[in-house]
Amino acid sequence: MDARLRRVNKEITDCKNDKASNVQIELIDNSPFHLKGTFQGPEDTPYEGGCFDVDIVIPEAYPFQPVKMKFITKVYHPNVSSASGAICLDILKDAWSPVLTLKSTLISLQSLLCSPEPNDPQDAEVAKHYMTSKQSFNDTARYWTHIYAGGPEVSGAVKGSKVTQDDAEQDEIAMAGLEKAHVDQFESLGFPRSKVIEVLRRLNYRGANVAKINEDRVVEELLK
Repeated sequence: MDARLRRVNKEITDCKNDKASNVQIELIDNSPFHLKGTFQGPEDTPYEGGCFDVDIVIPEAYPFQPVKMKFITKVYHPNVSSASGAICLDILKDAWSPVLTLKSTLISLQSLLCSPEPNDPQDAEVAKHYMTSKQSFNDTARYWTHIYAGGPEVSGAVKGSKVTQDDAEQDEIAMAGLEKAHVDQFESLGFPRSKVIEVLRRLNYRGANVAKINEDRVVEELLK
């Protein structure tokens, strides 16, 4: 058994034996070098109550080379790509050390959910939302946690199994962290709802930032 395999097997066993951390690691396709990590969203954050899965790939030079991690569960966070799950965290790059373990790295990801770093973002649009309107950002992150991570139902979420067209449209707006009135305003000019949502999200048309963006500028972008 090579050193990498011994190290990984020991880390998986240690993690299973440590019930206090609430971090779980399991094999994908019976490979010790392709794993899934799972942890709970931190308390007193928009991610509380959610369960988050992380894809883990162990490189050949591990532990002298950092593990490759990305979120499987979609997360609304400045340092996580809302599209791909890619993560911006120093210990997954230049600050990696062989003393770090799979468990400690997953715990660092959990801590990242508590303390976003919007000035060093992975998702620039989400970072702008965070810096412009913290409350609106929290509402959107909480909504994503409900939809994707099994978190508690939030105000405005669709209840029950029957989803109306209005519910679906409101969901789409809530997922983007936008106000329905703003989307309706530009949609009434004849632009498709999906295009309006895409442009308003890109322009960060939220909170106090709305007053700084001329409506003509929005129309200009919608016409492109």
